[in-house]
Amino acid sequence: MNFDSSKIAEFLEKAQDLLDPTVLECAWMELSEKGKSVTVDEFADIVYGSKESLESYCAHFLLSRDIVYFVKVESRDSSMYQPRPSAQVDELLRRKLAKEAAEKELEEFVHLLKSAKALPLDSKPPKNSWLMEDKVKQKMESLQAYAVDACDDEQRRMAGNILKAMGFSRTSSAALKLLINVGYFPVHVNLDLFRYDVQTSYSEKVLSVADELLADCPDSDKHIRKDLSTLKVYAIDVDEADELDDALSATRLPDGRIKVWIHVADPTCFLQPRSIIDREAMHRGTSIFLPTATYPMFPERLAMNAMSLQQGTDCRSVSVSVILNPDGSIAEYKIENSVIKPTYMLTYESATELLYMNLEEEEELRILREAASIRAQWRCSQGSIDTAMIEPRIKVANPDDPEPNINLYVEDQTNPAMQLVSEMMILCGEAVASFGSDNDLPLPYRGHPQNNTAVSAFAYLPEGPARSFASIALLRAAEMDFRKPVAHGVLGIPGYVQFTSPIRRYVDLLAHYQVKAFLRGESPPYSAGDLEGMTFIASMHVKVARKLHSNSLRYWLLEYLRRQPKGRKFKALILKFIKDRMATLLLVEVGIQATTVVAAGKVGDEVSVVVEMAHPRDDILSVTEIAEDTE
Repeated sequence: MNFDSSKIAEFLEKAQDLLDPTVLECAWMELSEKGKSVTVDEFADIVYGSKESLESYCAHFLLSRDIVYFVKVESRDSSMYQPRPSAQVDELLRRKLAKEAAEKELEEFVHLLKSAKALPLDSKPPKNSWLMEDKVKQKMESLQAYAVDACDDEQRRMAGNILKAMGFSRTSSAALKLLINVGYFPVHVNLDLFRYDVQTSYSEKVLSVADELLADCPDSDKHIRKDLSTLKVYAIDVDEADELDDALSATRLPDGRIKVWIHVADPTCFLQPRSIIDREAMHRGTSIFLPTATYPMFPERLAMNAMSLQQGTDCRSVSVSVILNPDGSIAEYKIENSVIKPTYMLTYESATELLYMNLEEEEELRILREAASIRAQWRCSQGSIDTAMIEPRIKVANPDDPEPNINLYVEDQTNPAMQLVSEMMILCGEAVASFGSDNDLPLPYRGHPQNNTAVSAFAYLPEGPARSFASIALLRAAEMDFRKPVAHGVLGIPGYVQFTSPIRRYVDLLAHYQVKAFLRGESPPYSAGDLEGMTFIASMHVKVARKLHSNSLRYWLLEYLRRQPKGRKFKALILKFIKDRMATLLLVEVGIQATTVVAAGKVGDEVSVVVEMAHPRDDILSVTEIAEDTE
């Protein structure tokens, strides 16, 4: 009743002199020998020689916080403290020391992070400097796994502790922000590469085998290779293409019919089925093309050099020649190993210019355009569906910079050169399917069932993206068969085999193995069942590659829009109405879709919009319709 609270401070000051944790160990050694449990007062008497309030308080303070030497045992009359067994004390001491070491390690790591975070952007430590020491590497990899939502329990715990110590929230976006702030990731890092565990390099073993192939340069088909090097050959592709795997030739026969050749690069002359390089390609499935980089299906020294077609150089190829009937159907076809010497390497833009110039000396190009035209008409008569959309392409020159250069190209699928190449690739696929059918050859035949809805149902829509969008929405799932061709209703042809990209698509490579074996008079290396299994494996990786490409393209389109002057007007086509006047739009100058409310108009009409917000990392695009200025 007469306690003076002002004495608390003095009491605590005296207690500090008695709170020595080492007395716990001394008392434990004495009591464990006797196997004796004690109360707080008894402990105070043993350690301090007194049971007064100060000493009892200090005894209670030490015992209640001890996690090593004593364990509290409750009894009916009082609380007792029992000395732990020696083995348990040893283990608890080991854990305590480990925890203290981990805390010190975390403290030092956090200091590193804070130091790097405070540095200017151009002075931050490079990524590899964080990976030199195992303990630091482990922590950075935990943060990376946390940022892409692909961490195990230990990585989640470690990353959470780091984020907490740094004052960040425990979220994947916070982990990403921290990794960017310290310079481990560039601002525009593509997290999908880590999320999907994409292989962006090759093992030393694979590279060594590739070098051996380049040194030996084998050609198992040399004795049956036809010399077509006198033909004028056009290779037409996008301007940044690294792997050139197809080219075209044409002539007019004396009877007036058109003969075309689709020349395809011949990587299988370097490879054996089931070899190391072949298995590596199968497990990649396809080359990956991103705005920031290309990750080829084969090692670069093979894919972009020895296997690719080269201008003015004798190149090994597989040539598919087709003679067309006047209506555009196939009259005759032939597949043979060949040697060609590409005359022109053209971009779609430069090929289109040549077509418009209508030069007399480029008669072969004019014949190719005519062949493409009658083929398109024939396919249309067979019920083909136009699915051509506006396709954006972006190349980012310096993606690791905070503000990299973005070059945007919007491909018009009605571009004459693009249509020409597309028709010839479809023609090649039809001819190869016919070859397989005529020779009972297992191949990866690709088909597409006809829609239940007639093509004419969308005739009221203007030609172009609006009509294509409506048609695509009703497409049924594609089909595969490995024994016989299946009709491809979308392309309007009786059968189709992808054959023209064996350097960048594994399924095309499988078709080459089969066809090339037949041409040599050998049994095909794969049965229909084999093809089905390998196509399934490759297709899983193709799906990932498509997702990667789609996500990356959208990211950079949003980044492009984010940088545009506020208030800039964009033309947009109404593709469909979702509900009431809420519409899906296509920004035609960018090739990206967005949704907003439009005041008037119907599907296929053009409106003007402004971008309210574009946030690439959060995948946000908000646009608003604006009224056109009138006189």
